[in-house]
Amino acid sequence: MNRLRELREDKDLGQKHVAEHLNIHQTTYSDYELGRLNVPVRVLCALADFYGVSVDYILCRTDEKSSYPAPRRKNT
Repeated sequence: MNRLRELREDKDLGQKHVAEHLNIHQTTYSDYELGRLNVPVRVLCALADFYGVSVDYILCRTDEKSSYPAPRRKNT
Protein backbone atom coordinates (compact mmCIF):
# COMPACT_ATOMS: atom_id res chain seq x y z
CA MET A 1 0.00 0.00 0.00
CA ASN A 2 2.66 2.48 -1.05
CA ARG A 3 -0.10 4.88 -2.07
CA LEU A 4 -1.14 5.30 1.55
CA ARG A 5 2.38 6.22 2.52
CA GLU A 6 2.78 8.56 -0.47
CA LEU A 7 -0.48 10.36 0.31
CA ARG A 8 0.42 10.73 3.96
CA GLU A 9 3.95 11.97 3.26
CA ASP A 10 2.71 14.40 0.59
CA LYS A 11 0.68 16.08 3.33
CA ASP A 12 3.63 15.96 5.79
CA LEU A 13 1.60 13.87 8.22
CA GLY A 14 2.75 11.21 10.63
CA GLN A 15 1.14 7.83 10.96
CA LYS A 16 -0.10 8.78 14.41
CA HIS A 17 -2.02 11.77 13.06
CA VAL A 18 -3.78 9.71 10.37
CA ALA A 19 -4.47 6.87 12.83
CA GLU A 20 -6.06 9.33 15.27
CA HIS A 21 -8.26 10.70 12.49
CA LEU A 22 -9.39 7.15 11.72
CA ASN A 23 -9.77 6.33 15.42
CA ILE A 24 -7.40 3.36 15.19
CA HIS A 25 -4.01 2.52 16.72
CA GLN A 26 -0.89 3.77 14.98
CA THR A 27 0.43 0.21 14.73
CA THR A 28 -2.73 -0.84 12.88
CA TYR A 29 -2.28 2.00 10.42
CA SER A 30 1.37 1.06 9.99
CA ASP A 31 0.29 -2.50 9.18
CA TYR A 32 -2.06 -1.12 6.50
CA GLU A 33 0.80 0.83 4.92
CA LEU A 34 3.10 -2.18 5.02
CA GLY A 35 0.46 -4.49 3.55
CA ARG A 36 0.39 -6.70 6.64
CA LEU A 37 -3.33 -6.09 7.11
CA ASN A 38 -6.10 -5.61 4.57
CA VAL A 39 -7.70 -2.20 4.87
CA PRO A 40 -11.42 -2.49 5.69
CA VAL A 41 -13.82 -0.83 3.27
CA ARG A 42 -14.92 1.62 5.98
CA VAL A 43 -11.31 2.73 6.45
CA LEU A 44 -10.66 2.91 2.69
CA CYS A 45 -13.63 5.23 2.29
CA ALA A 46 -12.51 7.37 5.23
CA LEU A 47 -8.99 7.63 3.79
CA ALA A 48 -10.31 8.56 0.34
CA ASP A 49 -12.40 11.33 1.91
CA PHE A 50 -9.51 12.47 4.11
CA TYR A 51 -7.10 12.78 1.19
CA GLY A 52 -9.67 13.88 -1.40
CA VAL A 53 -8.94 10.98 -3.74
CA SER A 54 -10.86 7.97 -5.01
CA VAL A 55 -10.68 4.53 -3.43
CA ASP A 56 -9.50 3.29 -6.84
CA TYR A 57 -6.50 5.63 -6.56
CA ILE A 58 -5.60 4.27 -3.13
CA LEU A 59 -5.90 0.72 -4.47
CA CYS A 60 -3.68 1.60 -7.49
CA ARG A 61 -6.49 0.81 -9.94
CA THR A 62 -6.02 4.26 -11.49
CA ASP A 63 -3.47 7.04 -11.46
CA GLU A 64 -6.23 9.66 -11.49
CA LYS A 65 -6.39 11.19 -8.01
CA SER A 66 -9.71 12.97 -8.29
CA SER A 67 -12.58 11.41 -6.44
CA TYR A 68 -15.88 10.65 -8.05
CA PRO A 69 -18.66 13.21 -7.77
CA ALA A 70 -21.19 12.52 -5.04
CA PRO A 71 -24.27 10.69 -6.31
CA ARG A 72 -27.36 12.79 -6.80
CA ARG A 73 -30.22 12.09 -4.46
CA LYS A 74 -33.58 11.52 -6.05
CA ASN A 75 -36.43 13.69 -4.85
CA THR A 76 -39.15 11.61 -3.30
